[in-house]
Amino acid sequence: MRKGKVWPAAIAVLVFAADRVTKILARSIPAEGVPVIPGVIGLRYAENRGIAFSLLSGVPWLTGLLSLAIIVAGFLFLRGKRIPPLPMAGLMMMLGGATGNMVDRFAFGYVTDMIEPLFVRFAVFNVADACLTVGCGLVILSLLTGWKKEG
Repeated sequence: MRKGKVWPAAIAVLVFAADRVTKILARSIPAEGVPVIPGVIGLRYAENRGIAFSLLSGVPWLTGLLSLAIIVAGFLFLRGKRIPPLPMAGLMMMLGGATGNMVDRFAFGYVTDMIEPLFVRFAVFNVADACLTVGCGLVILSLLTGWKKEG
């Protein structure tokens, strides 16, 4: 495999691995949660039985299949395309995050969340969610700054 083809996969694998490790560790967080930076961010174990903001709760097989369909569609759409480094990094962050959450849905019927903003009322989320958001932001930034589809 060429050097240029290894780094994108490495990003996706690292995101997936970091997500898995933090979700395993999250199971040991005390029920009352733990402030990491008091008043700013904390850790609290939560189970999201739906997709973003608990939408489609109660149908894990559907949310798992939806995740799988999006991942496969993304592969098929992007296969063979030459993509510049910044949007490629974003896409690989999204792939690693989507795969991490999909594994949770199929394995447990819910997604493990643990990162809780304390300065604002917001959903508890996980590493995969953060990487999905940052990855999407990188792709949008690339589009706004003139990235053109190649290939």
